[in-house]
Amino acid sequence: MIRLDKEGGLWTATIDRPDKANSLTEAMVADLAGIAEVATEARALILTGAGGVFSAGADLEAARAGLATSPLWERLSGAIAGLPGLTIAALNGTVAGGAMGMVLACDLRVAVPGAKAFYPVMRLGFLPQPSDPGRLVRLIGPARARMLLMAGHRIDADTALAWGLFDLIAEPGTLIETARGLATDTLAADPVHAATIKGMCRG
Repeated sequence: MIRLDKEGGLWTATIDRPDKANSLTEAMVADLAGIAEVATEARALILTGAGGVFSAGADLEAARAGLATSPLWERLSGAIAGLPGLTIAALNGTVAGGAMGMVLACDLRVAVPGAKAFYPVMRLGFLPQPSDPGRLVRLIGPARARMLLMAGHRIDADTALAWGLFDLIAEPGTLIETARGLATDTLAADPVHAATIKGMCRG
C-alpha cells in the first residue's frame, strides 16, 4: 500500500490506501521508514498520497494495537530528516495525527487548497512523537504549536500557509508537477553541493 516510483534521482513515495483515507498500518509505516532509510541514493524524495486525503494517521485498529505510540513513527521522521537530498511533502489533502511527523520532517510542504492539518494528541490521550513539537515550534512558533497540540486546533490550507506550516498551495492537478519543479535545481546539482547547502539551512 506504499508505492515507490523512481525516476533517476527523484523518488516519489505514495500512500495508496484511499478507501481508508490513507490511514497507516504498522506495515505501511515500516515500509515508509525503510524507503526513507535507503533514500540516501535519491537526490530528492517526494511524499504524497492517493485520492483526496494525504493521511488520516494511524489506522484505528492498528492504533488500538499499539501503533499510536510505536517508535516506528520516530524512526520514519528521523530517517526523512536525516536525508542529504531535498524532501518534499506533496499534500493531496488533509494530514492528521501521526502522519504529521513525516510531513514536519520534510524540507518543504506543498498542499492543495482543501488540505487541512490537525494533530489531536491531547484529546486522544497520546504524547506527540518526540521530535514533532520541536519541529513544529521551529516552523510556526510555540504559541501556534500549542494551538495544534494542546487546543486541538484544525487549520485550513490558507492558515497553514500564513503560519508557515505549508510553503506553497497548488491546485490538485498541478501538485506533483509543482513538487517536481521545486526539486529541479537539486536534481541538477552535485549531490555533495546540495547536501552542504541543506546542512547550512538547518536551524
